Amino acid sequence: MTSRHKLYAGLALSSAALLFSFRSASDNERYFEIAKNLDIFATTFREVNTYYVDEINPGKLVKTGIDAMLKSLDPYTNYIPEDDIEDFRTMTTGQYGGIGAVVVKRNGKTVVQSAYEGYPAQKAGLLPGDEILNINGVIVDKKSNADISKLLKGQAQSVVKLLVTRYGQDKPLEVAVTRDKIQVENVPYVGMISPEVGYFQLAGFTVDAGKEVRAAVTKLKAQGAKKIVFDIRDNPGGLLNEAVNISNLFIDKGLDVVSTKGKVTEWNKTYKALDVPLDTQIPVAIITSNRSASASEIVSGVLQDYDRAVLVGERTFGKGLVQATRPLSYNSQLKVTTAKYYIPSGRCIQEIDYSHRADDGTLGKFPDSLRTAFKTTAGRTVYDGGGVAPDVEVADREIADITRVLLQKSYLFDYATRFRSEHATIAPPREFKLSEADYQKFVAYLQGKNISYSTDAEKALTDLSKKVKEEKHYDDVKPELEAMRRKMTVNKANDLQRFKPEIKEILEQEIVSRYYYEKGRTEAGFDDDPNILAAVAVLNDPNRYAALLKPSGQAASARKSAGTK
Repeated sequence: MTSRHKLYAGLALSSAALLFSFRSASDNERYFEIAKNLDIFATTFREVNTYYVDEINPGKLVKTGIDAMLKSLDPYTNYIPEDDIEDFRTMTTGQYGGIGAVVVKRNGKTVVQSAYEGYPAQKAGLLPGDEILNINGVIVDKKSNADISKLLKGQAQSVVKLLVTRYGQDKPLEVAVTRDKIQVENVPYVGMISPEVGYFQLAGFTVDAGKEVRAAVTKLKAQGAKKIVFDIRDNPGGLLNEAVNISNLFIDKGLDVVSTKGKVTEWNKTYKALDVPLDTQIPVAIITSNRSASASEIVSGVLQDYDRAVLVGERTFGKGLVQATRPLSYNSQLKVTTAKYYIPSGRCIQEIDYSHRADDGTLGKFPDSLRTAFKTTAGRTVYDGGGVAPDVEVADREIADITRVLLQKSYLFDYATRFRSEHATIAPPREFKLSEADYQKFVAYLQGKNISYSTDAEKALTDLSKKVKEEKHYDDVKPELEAMRRKMTVNKANDLQRFKPEIKEILEQEIVSRYYYEKGRTEAGFDDDPNILAAVAVLNDPNRYAALLKPSGQAASARKSAGTK
């Protein structure tokens, strides 16, 4: 029997075995439908493989079919082939063998975006802005980010040689980096904002996230912190048990943290705070964003439900689904949504209903009119569906069009690289400020560079011009339209000065990161970040803090938007 016939026989045998097991358990028509469609899939694959005009890649074709099938369910149910298992383990453990740097494609070039402080890339002298030409002799100009990542990763203590060009250097440099085990920190920053206010960021929920948060809070209290800002913005979530561990640090032992409910009832479980808490009294302000998801929403929702913290920022993402990993044949795995989770008030914060799609395949969000009210321990009203709402809303700042262009075209990044090569040292992160002369040098650097863009007003004016032309009224309003267009052009020419405070702020943080890494970038933003400023303001006003944690009738004056700076 040929290998091809063995494959088809195996597929048919698998289908038959499934059919037999299903029929042994029940004659339910549903089981017959499952076996029938498995057989249809196998025979379709056989016919395509035999008669399709070109040779096919069996693994790629089947993966495409599996991915399309799972895509019809939700974005979190995924097939993980054997080749991608290591990347999946990195996501869940935060560990990998590599150089400890973020390398990205920028305008067709392979550029070091940042190097983790204390890790091999930084120790070997690799700098942000370095352009990588080849890795161990492999030219990378046409390689994807995924290809480059694989070339850089490897066993700890192995050496990878990079050929790089650096601003200010005439010739390419060869940098030898000894790979090591890289542990991506769940808590990338811990420090004091003021003598009494401590601050830490939580960026992930991989293994030991709870221990890292415990260590961070303990360190801050040892440094004199009497209040804590807990920044969970943009955290996509991770391990459920780490969300339970972190919540447990701030609430009493024995309290419910989260419950999971799904189709397999024996998997349903209520997770409780099993350990003695670290601190149930210290005032906490949690900063959230619309990209704080999953485990982030469990932690912020639990502390809100128990009136243990004030939430500041934006409504969270709204992912109330739990995934489990199931082994498949040939060392592949399936990450599958198995349940919804419910926080202590009883609410589920899932926003999108993946079980009901419109005829065109689109999905709808949980409408406000159908949200159910729940109560926190103190009696505050909270709602299910659509994420966790903040107690103090801080609207996300919209950056100007000119600033967006400078970021997209990497002009701020590239100028910071140039600045670093021309200045050996700068002031500490919280003290560093660009002078007016420094900023004008940046403006001069932009001369001759493409910073063209269309504002929303210009786009609206173009649409208006098109409309009046269609209605044959253009000649009547042409002078006014042209005058408006000229005025907009003049205004745009002044945007580098009009939006100087915003541009300077981002440029200063980029420059600081060249000397003090990402921790320095964080500190440089303490005095400009509206979310941090709002959180500190709440913590420094004990009466307002207490009022925000009481039912709405007693907190009307406190529960207001913090606005933007």
